Amino acid sequence: MSIWAIGDLQGCYDATQRLLEKIAFDPARDRLWFCGDLVNRGGQSLETLRLVHSLREQSVVVLGNHDLSLLAIGQRSEEEQRKVNPDLQRIVLAEDRDVLLEWLRMQKLCHVDRDLGWMMVHAGLAPKWTPSMAERHAREVEQKLHGDQYQRLLKHMYGDGPAWSPRLGGMDRMRAIINVMTRLRYCTPRGRISFEEKGTPGTQPAGLYPWFEVPGRAERDLKIVCGHWSTLGLFVGYGVHALDTGAVWGGTLTALQLDSDELRIVQVPGRDTPAAVPRKRHKPRPDDGNRNRGGERARRA
Repeated sequence: MSIWAIGDLQGCYDATQRLLEKIAFDPARDRLWFCGDLVNRGGQSLETLRLVHSLREQSVVVLGNHDLSLLAIGQRSEEEQRKVNPDLQRIVLAEDRDVLLEWLRMQKLCHVDRDLGWMMVHAGLAPKWTPSMAERHAREVEQKLHGDQYQRLLKHMYGDGPAWSPRLGGMDRMRAIINVMTRLRYCTPRGRISFEEKGTPGTQPAGLYPWFEVPGRAERDLKIVCGHWSTLGLFVGYGVHALDTGAVWGGTLTALQLDSDELRIVQVPGRDTPAAVPRKRHKPRPDDGNRNRGGERARRA
């Protein structure tokens, strides 16, 4: 049995199939962790969503910002749905849309496996959040999303504020949690997110830090696998393993084996985009005292 985490698919069905073949995925014995953003921009979002849905007994999925947006679009009128981009439109107008969207709505914001020693979230954690706190906050949102109030949540989840505070309540609290877990890249030491900054570390204004480098951040007792930040690329450091390597932009699609004593990384070419502009990648770096078992080096296959 092998357990693999896979970065943002974003509707890249062909690349997903290539990756599953390269890791020799066997649904009878292997398990998959998907880091969110299953859909949008890749041109094959319907096929990708159907594929992941077909693997639901063998996989764990956390929701990304694009997945939540799809769920919100699914609640709009058909007239409004016909105005969205063709990739998402094919999903919300498909015959099996209700099955796919209902399944997607029941997925998590974060996943924790303490026996394995890993947690998965789409974007990141607020500076003061431990894995246990993150899991508890995620369950607050999931309770709403999985329950009768999901339509209200999806309608009011949009917005850049307020910044996270444990004193928040109501929809402001839900929105702040969602923003942290699905949209975070850079923030201040107090946890205020900069939504505009999306470049590689070193390009951000003074006072902003990658969420995993914030001074005074909480100690975390689990390794974290995430996606969301395509310009960061493959990153291993501070106990964080970021796997969005820009498959939808003509980069690669990345898998990381979670149940291995070495850091095993497998990559395949992403979407075929001849006109894509090359995107600068942030190189893996040491784990700064929070290394994986044995301090192993990454091995690509």
